[in-house]
Amino acid sequence: MNTVLIGKLNNSSLKKQCIYLKCEIVKNSSKVLSVLSLSFFFVITGTACAAGLPIFVLNSLDANVSVIDPQDWSEIKKIPTGKEPHHLYLTPDEKSVIVANAGSNSLTFIDPKTANVQRVVKNTLDPYQLRFSPDMKWFVTVGNRLNHIDIYSWNGTDLTIIKRIPSDKTPSHLWISADSQTVYATMQDSNELVAVDLPTQTMKWRIKTGALPADVFGTPDGKSLLVGLTGGREVQVFDITKNPAQLSQAIATGEGAHAFRALGDSKHIFVSNRVSNTISLIDYTTFKVVKEINAPGGPDCMEVSADQKKLFISSRWIGKMSVVDIETGKLLKQVKVGKSPHGIWTLEHAKRI
Repeated sequence: MNTVLIGKLNNSSLKKQCIYLKCEIVKNSSKVLSVLSLSFFFVITGTACAAGLPIFVLNSLDANVSVIDPQDWSEIKKIPTGKEPHHLYLTPDEKSVIVANAGSNSLTFIDPKTANVQRVVKNTLDPYQLRFSPDMKWFVTVGNRLNHIDIYSWNGTDLTIIKRIPSDKTPSHLWISADSQTVYATMQDSNELVAVDLPTQTMKWRIKTGALPADVFGTPDGKSLLVGLTGGREVQVFDITKNPAQLSQAIATGEGAHAFRALGDSKHIFVSNRVSNTISLIDYTTFKVVKEINAPGGPDCMEVSADQKKLFISSRWIGKMSVVDIETGKLLKQVKVGKSPHGIWTLEHAKRI
């Protein structure tokens, strides 16, 4: 079988176009194949697609998104968004990645393959963190500045707000249970973890945590919830089979434990220690730290490559995306992006458990 690839990589400008093109295989190389409705074609013979899908880095203080080429680590372009884009999340149909613009009360929908803006949804009040429920019926945001949790219904295309629940001080991050019944949220400035019943949109319980709770991660068995303490040096583990949840143990990590990203092997999870400039790898079946990685520049959000070999990190204080070899812990590359890079994401990622 002959392999025909769409995208000629010799010219640098064409290379930047090729990153968005899906690799196609046809049986006869004499055929002309149209891709993504482009009015031009670049055809070369080969055995594999050289270009990958773009990496998105949210620049919170620049109100834009850096689009990174994963082949040569160049910044292809910047996408204007609303003010203070902090976090992003993929739609259930995987056709859009949603950027939450907290400062302009809007959501920007971007094509995860082409990096083109699809639409902007306005009047979504102070969306900081965002998440879809596993059953794809609910979409939840937290208002970090205005102290509320918003619950929307999702019909596959549009969002409809169902309930706005007042919360305590500075809601930060979200996790939704595997059965789509409960959403958990941290309250950063009142040092709390709260649980909301999704079907009834009512508060189930609230409990105290350590200082400045940030990201949350639920173990696949549905029994434990991990909470990073940005104001401390540890990750707290809560038993969520109890009502209300109970603190079961603490895992010593590094100062400023903040964001989580699962390795993708259903056993390990990374936590960024933003103050100590390290990343801890936790075995969440034993709740033990099994590895430490140096990550200069204030590591914040993380993404893992599909082959689980590279860790992409938003280095918050130095305006760069850092690339680390997961096995060796070696810093491979740092890419200049914008001011205060925060959320980071690519469609070609490892599993999130």
